[in-house]
Amino acid sequence: MRSIALAALLLLPAAAAELKPKTLAAFDQFVRQTEDRLAASKPFLWADESPDRARRVKAGEVLVTPFHAKSEIKVPDGLIHDWVGSVFIPNTTMAKVLALVQDYDHHKDVFKPEVIDSKLLSRQGNDFRINLRLLKKKVITVVLNSEHEVKYSQVDATRWRSASHTTKITEVENSGKQDEREKPPGTGEGFLWRLNSYWRFEERDGGVWMECEALSLTRDVPTGLGWLIEPIIRNLPKESLENTLRSTRAALVK
Repeated sequence: MRSIALAALLLLPAAAAELKPKTLAAFDQFVRQTEDRLAASKPFLWADESPDRARRVKAGEVLVTPFHAKSEIKVPDGLIHDWVGSVFIPNTTMAKVLALVQDYDHHKDVFKPEVIDSKLLSRQGNDFRINLRLLKKKVITVVLNSEHEVKYSQVDATRWRSASHTTKITEVENSGKQDEREKPPGTGEGFLWRLNSYWRFEERDGGVWMECEALSLTRDVPTGLGWLIEPIIRNLPKESLENTLRSTRAALVK
């Protein structure tokens, strides 16, 4: 069995994927539809759409689920993953939550082990440019360099929004070694080509409600290597969002 696994790992580079214009176009269209829906959505919080959902989150559950009936949407030569999650953080304030999530130089401390390095590149008011080095580890380990533009906006006295869009994602070979190098964007194994996240924050009930809808674009599952690649493509979006919400709450309730 071990020899079969090793053989599959050795064959993995041969199954490398390339981000194609039609795949990116399908993702961009999905993003536009999602952003239009979010701009018009009422109530403000996804949790408030269901009394049972709000009760579970208020009771301490970190609730993460696919936004649509299926956990991924098939597009030409790729998959779109659309997950939404909610958490309630008691005994904190909006000011403390925003201070934490906007402290990008220290995301590597709050969101480890998935974020292994983080850096604020620039800030103009409530607009940020950041760099994150991400670790995706399942059956195999993948390191990614990513750059993001993040915009925050205040809705009213108790509510904020933010939207984060990736501007660059590259896979890193031999991370941390002298021969480390980045692959060109849109090449490599295709475990993450794009990642957009849309956050909602509301201060009430003696704490802050925090929600995120995360859209990601990956390769599809190649024939014959599904057992190896599928856990990364299909499981990590959910796990990543859960870990982000849990880690944020843990950092604020110390």
